[in-house]
Formats: sequence, C-alpha cells, structure tokens
Amino acid sequence: MSSPAETVPALTADQAPGVRGALLRYRIMAYLVGTLLVVLVLIGVPLKYFGGNGIVVTLTGVPHGWLYMVLLITAYDLGRRVHWPWGRLLVIALAGTVPFLSFWAEYSARKDVQARLKAVATEQ
Repeated sequence: MSSPAETVPALTADQAPGVRGALLRYRIMAYLVGTLLVVLVLIGVPLKYFGGNGIVVTLTGVPHGWLYMVLLITAYDLGRRVHWPWGRLLVIALAGTVPFLSFWAEYSARKDVQARLKAVATEQ
C-alpha cells in the first residue's frame, strides 16, 4: 500500500522559485486574515453587542471578508503548485473562518512546503 507522500509528484528545481513566491503570498494573507478575524471576534463583537459600538466590526469585518477571498486564491495557487489534495485545500480554506485556526494552517502549510523545497535543494 502506498503512502500519500508517494502519490504526490516531487518538486523540481525550476518550480522552486514559484513555490517560494506562492508560499510567501499565502503566509502574508493567512496572517492578515487571521489577525483581522481575531480582532473582529475578540474585540469587535463584544464591543458591538455589549458596548453598543460597531465601528471595530465595520473596520475589521469588511476587510476580513475581502482579504479572505484573496486568501482562498493564494491558497489555491500554492496548493496547485505543490499538488495538495482537495481535502487539504478545503481545510486551509475553512481555517480562515475560525479564530486562530489560520495560524495553525499557515504553520502546517509552511512546514510541508519548506520540507519539499529542502528536498529539492538537497537533490542539486
């Protein structure tokens, strides 16, 4: 029986720069979306419902929604380049909707991609 790692094609040296760029774009978006969501949920929502002030919800909720769409695009781009299965892409996409989970998803993605990039570097 083959493991999932064996079914994923290995990266080549000429793919590495594109993967590095896609990883950087994804990491930036994951941190932005995750930070905005944490501020929205932990500060904005309590202020709105307990303090009657919805400005934080407006200032963080709208950018979070738009940037979440960009996160989906960057996650898809990275996943396409490293040949992630659809299930992993779905988990990463949903991670942007749960406070603090996008930070875990970013860590997991970074760890996986950096291991693949290291394997490419050692082959040269």
